[in-house]
Amino acid sequence: MLFLTRYPVEGASSRYRVFQYLPYLGELGVDCTVQSFMDAGLYDLSIKPGRTAAKVMATAEAVFRRLATLRRWRHYDVIYLQRELFPFGPPLVERWLRRRGAVLIFDYDDALFIKKASRYNPLATFFRAPEKTLEVFRLVHLVVAGNNWLRDQAALNGANAVTVEVAEDISRYVPKKAAGIGKQVTIGWLGSPSTVKYLKLIESVLKRIHERFPSVRFQLMGGGDFEMSGVPWELENWSLSGEVPALARFDIGLMPLPNEDWAMGKSGGKARTYMAAGVVPVCSAIGYNLELIDHDRTGMLCANLEDWERSLGVLILDAARRTRMAAAAREEVLSRFSPRLQAEKLKHALEDARQGGRA
Repeated sequence: MLFLTRYPVEGASSRYRVFQYLPYLGELGVDCTVQSFMDAGLYDLSIKPGRTAAKVMATAEAVFRRLATLRRWRHYDVIYLQRELFPFGPPLVERWLRRRGAVLIFDYDDALFIKKASRYNPLATFFRAPEKTLEVFRLVHLVVAGNNWLRDQAALNGANAVTVEVAEDISRYVPKKAAGIGKQVTIGWLGSPSTVKYLKLIESVLKRIHERFPSVRFQLMGGGDFEMSGVPWELENWSLSGEVPALARFDIGLMPLPNEDWAMGKSGGKARTYMAAGVVPVCSAIGYNLELIDHDRTGMLCANLEDWERSLGVLILDAARRTRMAAAAREEVLSRFSPRLQAEKLKHALEDARQGGRA
């Protein structure tokens, strides 16, 4: 099995959709090889503004690395594309591989068929082609989607598609002690510079929460140089080694999303990570969040600004409720989203694709 990922392990999409499954797939008898389009250097460049020339050069090198890997495509039973082979241009290589008998699987966990602008890389925005994703749906033998809405969108566009939800390993996180009365509460957000803008959707709520509860801390990891007037966010750059300690400081985790089709494609990664870490998720009531979270048991779902302010206020004031919900959320992740369970589902999908592709 050849896994061709978009990002190195530092990239959340590739880490959650491929890298975390490798040990379990190995135990299940799947021989895995991974090649990432971006190396760590290019990934670091891609999430920062400017340095266009350096980005172009690093991207050219990435293209050559991927083409070199594909010279050995016949050595693999299945080629698993975590997102497209190349982040620009038509799917020429995918067509070439399909015509020559390669068994192809396409994995996606975002609405890639909807064009979204890149905050830091206008060149990347220019080259994005949503119609390419629709063609890839029809080219590959199987589409593996991160949620049922993405699966259905692929099927509507001619794909044979299945859902394999994203796993989360709760063993990464140390269970939290029960929240004591009077303990300082921390509201947190974990993500990337490309999505931190959605905190602006609840800016007025967060300002009122700060006014009502001035002792509450606001901590943000991975949002770059984000600022919000009237809310004293403490900023921290994201790192793989720093993610778990940051989550250990959070009591409540935020996941606001816009009410649009793009949000329907989100697969709940942020909320599920909060849940696994014993952080109570407070999320927009849209899309996959409605399947992931049992409102007022494993998290809070908010349909409007009033819901956001009420949910945050209740959780800040009621330590016992936070403790109870955090424990229920962790148990939910353990029972539904263990990496071993999801790896078994993925293996079955790989076997079905291989058998169908060789038929």
